[in-house]
Amino acid sequence: MPTEEKMTIDERYKYLRRMRLRYVPADRAARSRLLDEMAEVTELHRKSLVRLMAGAVLRQPRSQERAATYGGEVADVLRVIAESTDYVCAERLTPNLGWLAQHLAQHGELTVSAEVLAQLETVSVSTVGRMLERLRQDDRRLPRKGPERANQVTRDVPMRRIPWDTSEPGHFEGDLVHHCGRSASGEYLYTVQFVDVATGWSERSAILGRSFLMMRAAFQRTVVRLPFPILEIHPDNGSEFWNQHLVHFWKTTIRNVELSRSRPYQKNDNRNVEQKNASLVRAYLGYDRLDSVAQALAVNALYDQMWLYYNFFQPVMHLTEKILAPVAGQHTHVKRRYDPAQTPFDRLCATQAIAPARREALERLRDRTNPRRLRQEIYDALDHLWTLPGADAGGTQNVYDLLPAIAEPAPWLL
Repeated sequence: MPTEEKMTIDERYKYLRRMRLRYVPADRAARSRLLDEMAEVTELHRKSLVRLMAGAVLRQPRSQERAATYGGEVADVLRVIAESTDYVCAERLTPNLGWLAQHLAQHGELTVSAEVLAQLETVSVSTVGRMLERLRQDDRRLPRKGPERANQVTRDVPMRRIPWDTSEPGHFEGDLVHHCGRSASGEYLYTVQFVDVATGWSERSAILGRSFLMMRAAFQRTVVRLPFPILEIHPDNGSEFWNQHLVHFWKTTIRNVELSRSRPYQKNDNRNVEQKNASLVRAYLGYDRLDSVAQALAVNALYDQMWLYYNFFQPVMHLTEKILAPVAGQHTHVKRRYDPAQTPFDRLCATQAIAPARREALERLRDRTNPRRLRQEIYDALDHLWTLPGADAGGTQNVYDLLPAIAEPAPWLL
């Protein structure tokens, strides 16, 4: 161990406990050599080492509180310096206390003596840290963005997970899917998707950019097209969902809607919509870049066809039971049981959430729809989408021309 590197107290006692195992059984000459070695390493006097070797080599608690080394004058100077630097951390402040005190004294902000300056040059980082903790209690600081200040809107919105056994339609998980390709620069398409936990009913809208007007248009499209009321909106923590304008929109457009959000970095809190992001968005549009109004209109037309195809003709299974099955020598295995597969529309009809008139209208729409032909139309719409020019190929126009088309879905769906 290099002698020029000073040992901490804990390191010193750990070293001495190890050396005591050699010291106790040694003879007089060997003990003398060990004492010389320990004195060189720990820089303790031989008499202190002899007393420690005779005991248990344990740190004794302080019998009385040590007197303060730095008085009130140092604290007063440190208060002014800390306030002037907006309370930077002790590690940044301590090496600069001397010149900052002199600089502030030149400007008449404080009076500092030579004795206080000498103490400021020798004060440790830990001491300054303890003093700053006391000073921060009463002094006002500039607002800082932290986990709870980054988005003030979310402070009053509870974080939770919609239970998997929810049976009442209307509890929607929401998410935003990016269609930026390899570069996230500029404006590009997003898919706003909502999935009902109880029935599997899904709604999608394509928007160009994620401004308030675009997000509001996507929400209006969802509200107009849904055949049953919304009881809860449960997206992630993105600011595109949580801002004052959109929270006001939800609370004024839908009465008694419940707002909740998932925990940060916990995708399983939105497990239903995350799964649909893969099967109903990425499986069709992939990861290529879409960034023109023409492409946005084509994607929304595609989503109109998919709305009818998946909600009326694609059966989904719903989890009904979880059983913990312990396996010898392994982690506990969870067995999941599902009910018979039904389409989201059939699941909706089995509840009281849909009005009889709307149910009859949607049944007529399903009866006159050929699912095989509809599937082919969906694939034809996909082929057409990839022939449309993007923004780099001159496919741009006024983005806000897209708003009416987003907010008003195809009339045959209503």
